[in-house]
Amino acid sequence: MPTTVITSAQNARIKQLMLLQQKSSERREKGLFVVEGIRETAQCAEAGFPIDTLFVCPDIYNAQGGRLPFSPDSVRECIEVPAQLYQKMAYRGTTEGVMAVARMRHDTLDNLPLPPSPLLIVLESVEKPGNVGAVLRTADAAKADAVIVCDPLTDLYNPNLIRASLGARFTVPTIACSSEECIAFLKKHAVTILTAQLQDSKPYYDTDMLGPTAIVMGTESTGLTDQWRQHADAHIRIPMLGRVDSLNVSVSAAILLFEAVRQRQCR
Repeated sequence: MPTTVITSAQNARIKQLMLLQQKSSERREKGLFVVEGIRETAQCAEAGFPIDTLFVCPDIYNAQGGRLPFSPDSVRECIEVPAQLYQKMAYRGTTEGVMAVARMRHDTLDNLPLPPSPLLIVLESVEKPGNVGAVLRTADAAKADAVIVCDPLTDLYNPNLIRASLGARFTVPTIACSSEECIAFLKKHAVTILTAQLQDSKPYYDTDMLGPTAIVMGTESTGLTDQWRQHADAHIRIPMLGRVDSLNVSVSAAILLFEAVRQRQCR
């Protein structure tokens, strides 16, 4: 793997990395995205996303033990940068001196493998990348089979989303599509659609989640659209006992996913 040393923030390679971090249009145009951290970069590579360029800060990297948890043989190029430059490049200060530029992969519902009783999370128009990332982290912990983001308002390769997921963006199959496509897919595969909503609903713990299940959630501000409510097989809610009438979508996802896990482990 060839290694280049870059020391200036004005270098074209550094400028491109910064643009990839900041602009979704740049990511889409180039088909590239940025990953920070040893663990996240390893998960990215293990999931089959080709690593185009590996950026390493030897001072920080060697202080962390100096070992990558994956083979760098498939990396096209390695670039070494000094600590002062790395600190300008990295969003976080705890990324172990490793960043990567990787190539996007456009997964679709058509190539999403489903086990006999899949457990899916569907997010409709969730806008904040940190929330989507947190849901992915929960989905990984619950071993959900996929997260499907319908009518997305955030880029699935947004650095904030990848950071918030702690690398779960690469461990959990993640699909972007329209609500119409997702509903047709779920119906085709006989997946029960459970919509999380306050209106006309019953407590989530009184709902059977043993069979093929999709838990569908909307935004905190507006909830789900009528399209999802009308195609639901059941409406479920998390009882709210205080004065606040909603939870963060990632918290709600955790409660509902682990109820499905409890039911499946206790059957």
